Amino acid sequence: MPVPFLIRPVSQCHVSWFFLFLVVLWVPHAVGSAELALSVTPQASLTQATLMSVQFQSVQNGWTVGTGGTILRTTDAGRKWRRVTSGTSTLLTAVSFADSSNGWVTGAGGFLSRTTNGGDSWSQQPLDTQQPLYAVSFSSPTVGWVVGGGGTIFHTTDGGQHWSEQVSGTTAALYAAHFLNDQKGTIVGALGTVLSTDNGGATWTPQETQRAVTLFDVVFTDPMNGWVVGNAGALFQTTDGGAKWVDQTLPCGRTCTRLTDLLKVRFTSQQEGWIVGERGMLYRTTDGGLTWSEGKSIASATLFGLSFPDGSHGWASGENGAIVHLQVGR
Repeated sequence: MPVPFLIRPVSQCHVSWFFLFLVVLWVPHAVGSAELALSVTPQASLTQATLMSVQFQSVQNGWTVGTGGTILRTTDAGRKWRRVTSGTSTLLTAVSFADSSNGWVTGAGGFLSRTTNGGDSWSQQPLDTQQPLYAVSFSSPTVGWVVGGGGTIFHTTDGGQHWSEQVSGTTAALYAAHFLNDQKGTIVGALGTVLSTDNGGATWTPQETQRAVTLFDVVFTDPMNGWVVGNAGALFQTTDGGAKWVDQTLPCGRTCTRLTDLLKVRFTSQQEGWIVGERGMLYRTTDGGLTWSEGKSIASATLFGLSFPDGSHGWASGENGAIVHLQVGR
């Protein structure tokens, strides 16, 4: 059975992050692209919280959030992580910074918090909902969206001072949002839900993936090219702005016994992309998604978060306080 998003109790995970690989060198087998070594190094978070999301604004400055109201910050590329007071013990699901100063965190029960000083302190912003909020996406420091359970979408144009609810047209849980600019964005969620807008969310248009899988993340590299990932290896690609989504579900591979839930996808260029998910699996493409490396486990537990501040450095976060630094050889 696939792992339900945000539902599996942390207590079921008995293997400590201590058993992460100390250093892994891995070159993926992508067709027709330069293959570069990848070093994978665990970092000490000093917490056993499940870290649902991670974001780095630069190679030095990063944040991660998770269970028990956990917010951690680093200013030295993850060599040291320190806890920041969040003011809550609720499950925190996502962290997103629009610039080096302005950031937002979402959580259970309609929780939304904001920082204006680079994450040193956080203040809660009330929203008129008790639905869990799963993702936040800001196209600028003033214009942003949060999405969550029951088809919830909220929009702000003044940096979060005021929020208005948008009509999604669905009651499905919405797990991720990605906006290329103030007008064009895509949201994904349960039951194969893909919603798009080209007018800032004034209207949302459903797109067809032809599979009712749960979709956990979405990313576009430009208005035409995008990817969504989900449970049981679900991977869809569009090259026409979402008018058509092509099923590229990743196979099980030689060493796995069942399809892996794919939880986060990021691209660092038009050609190079990354996916992390269940059981610490990592996948990589260096040819724009035409081919993907066979999955490699880089952690002993599920990875929920993924962030690349540039093309050479990335971080993944997950269960049992796992934080993994990815560095691409150049």
